[in-house]
Amino acid sequence: MAQPDEPRPPVVSCRPLPGRICDVVRSDRPRSCCGMAMAGYRTAKYQLPEWHRRNAGVYHSAIAASEEAERGRAEAKHLAKHAAASAQRAQEYSKSTLGQRLDDIHFWRMELQKEIMELDAETNLLAAQKLRLERALDATEVPYAVVIDNLECRERRQPPDLVIDEVERQLLQEADLIRDIRDLLKRTIIQATTQIRSNRIQKENCELDWSDKVETYHIDDKCISYCPDSTNVQSHPSSLKFEENASTPKSWAELSHASISRAEQEKLASVQLRSLICSIIRDASEDLRVQRAAANEALESHCQQLEQAKLRLEQHLEQILKDIGEEEANIMNLKKAIRDKEAYLKVAQTRLYDRSFRPNVELCRDEPQFRLVSEVEQLTVYLEALKRKLMESEQNLKNLEETRMKLEKEIAVKANSIFIDRQKCMSNRLRYPVDLEVASYKQ
Repeated sequence: MAQPDEPRPPVVSCRPLPGRICDVVRSDRPRSCCGMAMAGYRTAKYQLPEWHRRNAGVYHSAIAASEEAERGRAEAKHLAKHAAASAQRAQEYSKSTLGQRLDDIHFWRMELQKEIMELDAETNLLAAQKLRLERALDATEVPYAVVIDNLECRERRQPPDLVIDEVERQLLQEADLIRDIRDLLKRTIIQATTQIRSNRIQKENCELDWSDKVETYHIDDKCISYCPDSTNVQSHPSSLKFEENASTPKSWAELSHASISRAEQEKLASVQLRSLICSIIRDASEDLRVQRAAANEALESHCQQLEQAKLRLEQHLEQILKDIGEEEANIMNLKKAIRDKEAYLKVAQTRLYDRSFRPNVELCRDEPQFRLVSEVEQLTVYLEALKRKLMESEQNLKNLEETRMKLEKEIAVKANSIFIDRQKCMSNRLRYPVDLEVASYKQ
């Protein structure tokens, strides 16, 4: 639609072209004052095709709204019918599940009633075994202190002997074994304490479980009697959410089953636990004995290796000292040879210098001149070779001295390592208890 303030052309072509409603075509005829006066009546009006299209759009919207309303009424009727049937089925299913739940509660309630009065035994024997565990735990303190002291002593080894060798691996394994044994003994003591307490309070636990099920049975029995016509029902929107501490059917059944199982097997559990304690102490004692022997063997073997290494180092040191003496003599000989060759070189150079003063034609390139030049060149080559050899010998002497210091240091390190392993570690391991199982019976 054209804007009201814009003048429209005098002639309008209503023949539509693709992509446009109509095209305005300017007339070739000259404008008249009558055409200019009628222009205001044509500027703000719709074209006829636009009018028809707008009417068609209004009809289409009305038909669509009517169809949508009819479809909504049909869906609402179907939804109401479906909701009524679904609500009836859901309530019947809930009532059925409540009845099944009442049967489950009644079953567990009757099972608990049969087990309430059947507990009282094995407490004194289990307490005696618990005392054995405590004594065995106390007996592991000395071995652990010995192993830790061995590891700390071996930390004072000097590089390069400060290595993770077989002895350290065995000592670390022994320390881990003792820690595992101590942890096992502590856990078993806790388990024995828990079992003793369980022997005394299991009846009370069964009674509490039984009373909860009696109360739950009355609540669910009242719930199954409710219907839509009941006068004591009302809305509770907040009851839809699950409690955070709510149990599942599986955990609920497991709790009752566990209570009944503990009530039936409490004596057997005490006997099994006492047998387990005996086997734990026996196995721990054997494992500790085997590991102690392995650590002692590794220590002895390592001490022998250290002594052999120290002996070889001393032999090498002796050879190095001998080589140092020979190298020093060789350096002295080389220096003397250089001095001698320098004297010969000075003689030859002096002869050449003096002969350079021969007068006139006597300054001849004769055979003596060539021989003297050749002699100087030869002596120079020899001197350079001797000086290079002297530098090599001095470097070799320096290397030998460094090797000597390294060997002496290594020998001192090996002596320190032998002292630590043999005098400190092996002598300290004599404090080891003989048998953990025997120690558990001592008063």
